[in-house]
Amino acid sequence: MKFIESVFKQLRQHPKRIVFPEGTEPRILAAASEFVHLQLGTAVLLGKKEEVEAAAEKARTSLNKILIIDPEKAEDLPLFIKKLESLSRYKGIAEVDAKKIVSNPNYFGALMLQNGQVDGLVGGATSNSGSILRPLFQLIKPLPGIKSISSCMVLQIPNDHYGEKGVFTFADCGVIPNPNVEQLATIATESARLFRQLTGSIPRVAMLSYSTKGSAQTLDTEKIVAATALAKQALFDKDQAGEIDGELQADTALVKEIAEIKASGSLVAGQANVLVFPDLNSGNIAVKLVHRLAGGEAYGQILLGLDKPAADLSRGASVHEIVGVAAIVSLQAIEYRRLYPDQGAGRYETTAIDGI
Repeated sequence: MKFIESVFKQLRQHPKRIVFPEGTEPRILAAASEFVHLQLGTAVLLGKKEEVEAAAEKARTSLNKILIIDPEKAEDLPLFIKKLESLSRYKGIAEVDAKKIVSNPNYFGALMLQNGQVDGLVGGATSNSGSILRPLFQLIKPLPGIKSISSCMVLQIPNDHYGEKGVFTFADCGVIPNPNVEQLATIATESARLFRQLTGSIPRVAMLSYSTKGSAQTLDTEKIVAATALAKQALFDKDQAGEIDGELQADTALVKEIAEIKASGSLVAGQANVLVFPDLNSGNIAVKLVHRLAGGEAYGQILLGLDKPAADLSRGASVHEIVGVAAIVSLQAIEYRRLYPDQGAGRYETTAIDGI
């Protein structure tokens, strides 16, 4: 069974509600229809009803059992305007300006998520990352103990000799350009947590570098070493399952024969299934190379650290990948309710990250 099919199987027992802000995008329409057809949950499309219906007709996509909400005409618009006005960054905003912001589907979707009207949000198929991340970071609070929001990609490659039968988590590939020591450690523990939830397997996290175990010593490699130590301590403190090691070169992390030479005795080297990259450049480049050149399936960006599940899609995502992302986000919602039963909706404002 493919990884994503196992996610579908789990989700059918606990269907969830997913909002898609880009209601007229053909791939989103097809993915929402497939999400419902596969009995994974309820799909909510945002946009003007007539425009969504016209787009669906043109794409020959069924809207059966799909809810369409026009933010400009929604019953909850006045409530959401008041919620926005209550945030410190919007204090004193004119009502007409607040209405304009809330009527934006990305903001309206984030408010639906924050208010508990949906279980997850999937957007970004037609817009840049800032457009989808900014509302989420402003309106959704972080999980307890999390100071920075990051992201990961879940990949399955045809060669099941690597990773967990071909399944990997790559992080961070979409949010923090140049993470510091604490942020790298958080990326490691949160991506490990998601990997464990999705696969049921022990995460083996490789903190990647151009150096293995001191083969080069610079400020960059020392940052990876420090982040590794901090992440290990965090796993221990939280009694969280997983192994973390670094700094490791990519071949050392993946190939057993090389691991025996460069990092003998490591519990991660040669069998890593979670790869943490030193910066956004390397992470984003790596995931796109593996996705395209290795013929892998890529699902993400799955946001890590928010207390409501959400994802920022690649603008090149296929319909199948969008359905997969929606399913992963839905599965996160199930886990969040188990882990954080007291996390109710409320008004929170988070600090923007790296210019978002």
